[in-house]
Amino acid sequence: MNNVLEDIRPIVELVFHHLHNNPEVSWKEVETTNYLVDLLVNEGFDVTTFDDSTGLLVTIGNGKPCVGLRTDMDALWQEVNGVFQANHSCGHDAHMTMAVGTLLLLKKLAVPKQGTLKVLFQPAEEKGTGALSFIDRGLVDDMDFLYGVHLRPIQELEQGYCSPAIIHGAAKLLIGKIHGLEAHAARPHLGINAIEVGAQIVHAIQAIYLDPMESYSAKLTRFQAGGESGNIIPGNAEFSIDLRAQSNVAMDELIARVKNAIHSIAGLHQITIDYHIETEIVAAEVDATAVEIMKEAIIHTIGEDNCVPPIVTPGGEDFHYYPVKRPTIKATMLGLGCDLAPGLHHPNMSFKHESIFTGIEILAQTIMNTFQKEMNE
Repeated sequence: MNNVLEDIRPIVELVFHHLHNNPEVSWKEVETTNYLVDLLVNEGFDVTTFDDSTGLLVTIGNGKPCVGLRTDMDALWQEVNGVFQANHSCGHDAHMTMAVGTLLLLKKLAVPKQGTLKVLFQPAEEKGTGALSFIDRGLVDDMDFLYGVHLRPIQELEQGYCSPAIIHGAAKLLIGKIHGLEAHAARPHLGINAIEVGAQIVHAIQAIYLDPMESYSAKLTRFQAGGESGNIIPGNAEFSIDLRAQSNVAMDELIARVKNAIHSIAGLHQITIDYHIETEIVAAEVDATAVEIMKEAIIHTIGEDNCVPPIVTPGGEDFHYYPVKRPTIKATMLGLGCDLAPGLHHPNMSFKHESIFTGIEILAQTIMNTFQKEMNE
C-alpha cells in the first residue's frame, strides 16, 4: 500500500493546504463543499449534494455490505492573534483531507469489489446538529459499519500512536434568561436582583453530586446583567450552563438535577427563569466488532506497540449520534496521535502533518478489512 500512498501524496498535500487556508464555520461551508465536489467529480466519483444544505456524499458500488466513513467540515469562529475569524483549530481540515485521501487510495486499490462504500462529508459538527441532519436525510439507513477519525491532543496521544476508539462524553449547552425586577440600588427590597439569582444558580449546581465513579460537570460559562449605571439593581440576566457527563445515563440525571435547581430558585423568588437546550451531543457508544477491526488495521499499519486502548475523553462529538439514532450501525472513531499542541480549539493549534498519511492508510485498511470480514461471513 505504501507505493500507492506515495502516488497520491502530492494531491493530498494540495487538498490539505487549500482546506486549511479556506476555513468556513458551521452551516456556511459553501466554498468548502464546492471545492470538494469539483475535486471528487474530477476524480470520477459519484457525488451527491443537497439544495438546502452544505455537505456531500460520495457513493461507490451497491448492495451489501454498506460501509461508511464520515468526516466533519466546519471550522471554529475565534480570536486569532487579535482578529476574530474562521479557524480550523479542531482539525477538521485534516479530517476532510484524510477522507479524500482514503477515497483516492481505495480507488487505486479497486475497493470495494462487492458492496457499497459511502463517505459522508458532514457540516456543522461544532453545532452538534450536522450528524442529525444527515440521519434525517436517510443517508445512513442502509449502513452496517461507520468509521470516523479525530486528531488527538498531545496530552492524550503522541505522534506515532493510535487508538481504535474515542470514548467521548455527552454534552449539553443550556441557555437561560432570568426575569427579575429592577430597582434603585438604595432600595434593594423593591427589586429582585438577577445577579444574586444567578449566584444562587451557581451554588445550586455546584451542590449537585452524582456517582463519583463517572465524570461529570455543570458550570456557568456566561452571565450578562446590568448596564453602564452602577446604581441600578439589574432585574434581567442571560446565562449559559455547560454540562458534561461521560455517559448518556449520567447526562440524563445531571440535566434533570440542573433543571430542578433552576425551577426551585425561580419558585423561591417568585420569578420566571426561561431556558432551552441550544446544543446537545450524546456520549459515545462504540461497537466492539468495529473497534476490533480498526485495531487490526492500526497494528497492520504502525505495529502492535503503537496501538493503544480506547481513549476516554471529556470532549464531545456529534459522530456518536449515528449509532445512537441508528442502533444497527457498528461504529467507532480512530484516535490519531499527531503531537497536536497546545490543544484542540486553541487558536494557534498545530500538529505533525505527516500523520495525515498514517490516518489515510489506517482508514483504508479498516474499510478493506471490514469488507473482507463481511464477505467471509
